Amino acid sequence: MTAIKHALQRDIFTPNDERLLGIVNVCKAGKKKKNCFLCATVTTERPVQVKVVKVKKSDKGDFYKRQQTWELRDLTEVDAKDASKENPEFDLHFEKVYRWLASSTAEKNSFISCIWKLNQRYLRKKVEFVNVSSQLLEELPKAEESVPSGESQSVAGGDEDALDEYQELSTREEQDIEGMMEMCEYAISNAEAFAEKLFKELQVLDGANIQSIMASEKQVNILMQLLDEALGEVDTIEGKLSSYEEMLQSVKEQMDQISQSNRLIQISNTNNGKLLDEIQFLVNYMDLSKGHIRALQEGDLTSPKGIEACINASEALLQCMNVALRPGHDKLMAVKQQQLLFAELRDTFARRLTNHLNNVFVHQVTILLQHGHDQSSTLSQHTAELTLPKHSPLHRDLLRYAKLMEWLKNTHREKYEGLSRTYVDYMSRLYEREIKDFFEVAKIKMAGTSKEAKGKFGKSSTLPRKESALKQETESLHGSSGKLTGSTSSLNKLTVQGSNSRRSQSSSLLDMGNMSASDLDVADRTKFDKIFEQVLSELEPLCLAEQDFISKFFKLQQHQTVIPPLMEESDGGTPSRIPPQAEHRHSLSSEKDMVRLMMNKIFQSIETELNSLIALGDKIDSFHSLYMLVKMSHHVWTAENVDPASYLSTTLGNVLVTVKRNFDKCISGQIRQMEEVKISKKSKVGILSFVTVFEEFAELAETIFRNAERRGDLDKAYVKLIRAVFMNVEKVASESQKTPRDVVMMENFHHIFSTLSRLKISCLDAERREAKHKYTDHLQSYVINSLGQPLEKLNHFFEGVEARVAQGVREEEVSYQLAFNKQELRKVIKEYPGKEVKKGLDNLYKKVDKHLCEEESLLQVVWHSMQDEFIRQYKHFEDLIGRCYPGSGITMEFTIQDMLEYFSSIAQSH
Repeated sequence: MTAIKHALQRDIFTPNDERLLGIVNVCKAGKKKKNCFLCATVTTERPVQVKVVKVKKSDKGDFYKRQQTWELRDLTEVDAKDASKENPEFDLHFEKVYRWLASSTAEKNSFISCIWKLNQRYLRKKVEFVNVSSQLLEELPKAEESVPSGESQSVAGGDEDALDEYQELSTREEQDIEGMMEMCEYAISNAEAFAEKLFKELQVLDGANIQSIMASEKQVNILMQLLDEALGEVDTIEGKLSSYEEMLQSVKEQMDQISQSNRLIQISNTNNGKLLDEIQFLVNYMDLSKGHIRALQEGDLTSPKGIEACINASEALLQCMNVALRPGHDKLMAVKQQQLLFAELRDTFARRLTNHLNNVFVHQVTILLQHGHDQSSTLSQHTAELTLPKHSPLHRDLLRYAKLMEWLKNTHREKYEGLSRTYVDYMSRLYEREIKDFFEVAKIKMAGTSKEAKGKFGKSSTLPRKESALKQETESLHGSSGKLTGSTSSLNKLTVQGSNSRRSQSSSLLDMGNMSASDLDVADRTKFDKIFEQVLSELEPLCLAEQDFISKFFKLQQHQTVIPPLMEESDGGTPSRIPPQAEHRHSLSSEKDMVRLMMNKIFQSIETELNSLIALGDKIDSFHSLYMLVKMSHHVWTAENVDPASYLSTTLGNVLVTVKRNFDKCISGQIRQMEEVKISKKSKVGILSFVTVFEEFAELAETIFRNAERRGDLDKAYVKLIRAVFMNVEKVASESQKTPRDVVMMENFHHIFSTLSRLKISCLDAERREAKHKYTDHLQSYVINSLGQPLEKLNHFFEGVEARVAQGVREEEVSYQLAFNKQELRKVIKEYPGKEVKKGLDNLYKKVDKHLCEEESLLQVVWHSMQDEFIRQYKHFEDLIGRCYPGSGITMEFTIQDMLEYFSSIAQSH
């Protein structure tokens, strides 16, 4: 242990100007053994600092390192665990309890004794020793106790010598010993002789010292006298210091009292400051000015200044009511009184505001209803303007109260919902009247359009009956009840007879109880398109303006909340009021749903009226569904770009379904009429009526659907119609008795091909090519079949020749056959001189002219094809004569040039 102590002093404590006084080998109690050393040290410089240092041996070498240091003055208790039995465990209480297990009880006791002595000397017994044997706690000598540490170096040194038996040589002492040993040659080889020599020199020095002391006795006596005088002065000074200490003690007591008073004053000031903060908080946030109170109780809700004052007062009241009170404020009587005052002001102002806005709603809507009633008497005139009244003045007037409605929404939800219901109630009546009148004007204008068309195409004898029937139908759309439930059923009863100006041999594809499309020109349809566009253009800004007003006035666009619904949709599809007992069981997912439901209630008649208008337009002319599909699709697309979930977008989307259904019904009706078409047995067929109608439909559709969003629907309809046209053309051609099948197919497919080529419909390119192919095939078939008659016997003769060659007879041997010899050939040729051929061709021309219709102008095309085919047959006959009758010199009675003259002269003569 001594060697370890010496190593620790040298390596750790000497560099830090510390002296090692006590050491013990320990490990932490109850844990895995990791040995370390607890060292008690003091500093060599004053003031002296006493420390307990934990030193641990490094794992990588033999040197030691300082691990932890505690000041001895921080030690509060030393617990030796057991004073009567040997126990190596002990505890040191610093900022926390450190439990140690010493390597031996003796080392533990030695270390505790060292700590106790250091405590006695430097800490004046501040450390408490528990379960420590009294033998270890030796009292220091009285003289030493009376001398303060630091006043006498000798006392401190003597005690430290007692604590530390081993004294390390200083550097100077080591140098002196080395110099002395160098002066003696045998200092190392003969240590006893060297020690003897040193002893003799020491005796000589002691004798010299004694003689010097005896010679200086007088000086010693003088020194002792001076010391006595110094002691007396010290006693005097100690007396004065004691008196000063007593005086300072009284001053200390007084200062303690003053400090206590100051602390109490500071606490009082702090409390007063906090109390002042609380009072200022309550005054600042829970005090409502008299002007605000007056505005809430008596403020003018009609003038702009009065409304502004009420808005400021309501916002101030809401801030006061919503202030976050601190703990304990709600128990103050003044706070309770203010809260009661605020609640009373809130209820009073909410009641005033609700009554005023109710009166505004009733008054404004009543005026508008009366004004609209005065104007409704003029609706029977066709010159009435097709416009909807604008309610921007009403909205502008009500928007002044928007902030007050927001306040009412945050403070009185029941009154807010009551106002919402009242507004919806009255506005629904107003809009129902205005929309009803608006659509009545639109239907009158549409009916006027159809009458004009009838005037152009119908007979004068049927015009009065048709006009009266249509007018009666239009009037039935708006009965005295104001309901539209009967308008559709009555509209379905409207039937319009087909015009007598149609061709007698054709049947219109649109004659399905409606007026014929051919009875309405482009101007009439354009006028209908403008009327329908005007209707949608008037409805769109009206709905958007009303929805924007509802969002701003009722503050429904800011954030999503859960609001009890004002209305719900009934089974019939129209909004109805929710019973009061059911309102609490329903909630809306967002404020957008609230806006949408309010709009459904206000504009509950728009969808019905639109469907009724669409039904009327479809009755007048089923082709109107094309215009309506394009216009409605465009408006739906526009509305969805603005807000996909808006009322306008939803409503127009529902109506678009009806329009699309009518469009599909129009296409299906045309196809059905194609299948039901009947042809006359006594007249030639010509261009079939449904082919002409398809051309009309395609021309109209291409004009309407140019750059439209619903082009895909038209392409699908094109494909259905063209396939039906192809199929029914073939069906009619097969059933035709008066006109040859090839002529019907040739003329109609030529017309279809011309139409598709002119319109350039990309989705029907395949059908266009098919129509051209069918037209070409049937033209060739008709030409071949017709040309067999002018040279009938000659055809039969050469067919027989070809049959013999086909049976294996050599061509040069055919002339030896009895039925096909040269004499028979000359006989047949003589029967067809040029004059007879021309006569036959003239008869053929007349027959072809009789078969073909004038509309398609195919006579010259067919005649030219026949000329080519006749020349081909002529060359074929000459070729057979040259091969089968070589050297016979037999030729036809006419030449190719003669044939060309025949064809040309016949064509010119007709």
